[in-house]
Amino acid sequence: MDDVSFNQDFIEFLGNATSPFHAVKVMAQQLTAAGFVQLNDIEAWPGVAGRYFSIRNDSSLVAFVHGTEAGPLEGMRMIGAHTDSPCLMVKPKPEKHHKSYQQLVVEVYGGALLNPWFDRDLSLAGRVSFTDDSGTLRKQLVDFKRPLAVIPSLAIHLDREANSSRSINAQTDILPLLGCGDEIDFRALLATELAAAMQRENLDVSVKAVLDYELGFYDVQPAALLGLDNELLAGARLDNLLSCYAGLRGLLASDGRHSSLLICTDHEEVGSQSAAGASGPLLLSVLQRLAATATDYAMLVERSFMISADNAHAVHPNFSARHDDNHGPLLNAGPVIKSNANQRYATNSETAALFRQLCASVDVPVQSFTVRNDMGCGSTIGPITATAIGVRTLDVGVPQLAMHSPRELTGSKDPCRLAQVLSAYVNWGEALAAAPAAG
Repeated sequence: MDDVSFNQDFIEFLGNATSPFHAVKVMAQQLTAAGFVQLNDIEAWPGVAGRYFSIRNDSSLVAFVHGTEAGPLEGMRMIGAHTDSPCLMVKPKPEKHHKSYQQLVVEVYGGALLNPWFDRDLSLAGRVSFTDDSGTLRKQLVDFKRPLAVIPSLAIHLDREANSSRSINAQTDILPLLGCGDEIDFRALLATELAAAMQRENLDVSVKAVLDYELGFYDVQPAALLGLDNELLAGARLDNLLSCYAGLRGLLASDGRHSSLLICTDHEEVGSQSAAGASGPLLLSVLQRLAATATDYAMLVERSFMISADNAHAVHPNFSARHDDNHGPLLNAGPVIKSNANQRYATNSETAALFRQLCASVDVPVQSFTVRNDMGCGSTIGPITATAIGVRTLDVGVPQLAMHSPRELTGSKDPCRLAQVLSAYVNWGEALAAAPAAG
């Protein structure tokens, strides 16, 4: 696995994974191509060695390898990430016609950086529910792909304080502009796009009426390598599709001997409190299906390990004082172990030690991050999973800049390095039981 080909594949993945729904669709396609079998949640699952995956709400995915030498009860090597990213979601009644301009009313999803959304070519992607001519309720993923809208900045001449004290009102200042002219019917617009999508996919499905949707704007500028020596990678949704993709590549590299699992859940950016989020029952239900009894389940959890992968804050060259002097991760210096004594991350000394050992086994450098004592600390799905399941958990991530911007930045070497470590993890020859106590 080399970083050049990895980055090429990752950039292609980002271009197609324009919403959590599309991210899961692309991952499912790659899993199917690699021989994984999709399971039906309302049917019994096979209890034999093999490669399987399951989808929840079209936006969360669990894929696992039932090992040939070590089944799930011997311990699962688990990887967790999330499919969602901060964005601007279209509201249910979005049409706004003002001064002859056609606009859409949006809702901010997650902790988005709002300033970078101005003056970007924006498109729409997500899931749409509709009825066909027979009255049957259907659903379909939609991605307009082409630029549809823009949020134009206010000229400096009309806001002389823009560079010193301007704040953004999320209700009034970030309405995307679609064009000029008469009022639009957004659902009719969606119906036209749905019909075109059906035709492109050779689906003989009619579209009678659009009933509802979950659609988010995204920047159409593709991800790209940049820097004097292509040492940087810029793109949308790096947080946290980078971890999803690295985890996917890690699982696909499994030799099948040991049991391993990848879970990519939705709604992390808003607290994970949903049926498809990390606080929901998805992982618990999967593990309980793999363990026939309560005793089996308890043994499975005690013998398992979770690596929660979510990007880390790299030192910003213009704002280096925002980091603890001894814990400022650098781009292209390896994945980061994230620690917090107040349990905002689930890492402890034992789980961190295993990750350091894994990194050393594949000659990958590793870094450490803790937040400054006088700043608040974010969190991840790690503590949520550790609390809900009781599994030993580690929080790691690739360092990045511009987190929660519509265009983020990371080093071009670290994504592949994380995938290499995760590949070593799922194929690790030793059991993942706790280290023995010193004599």
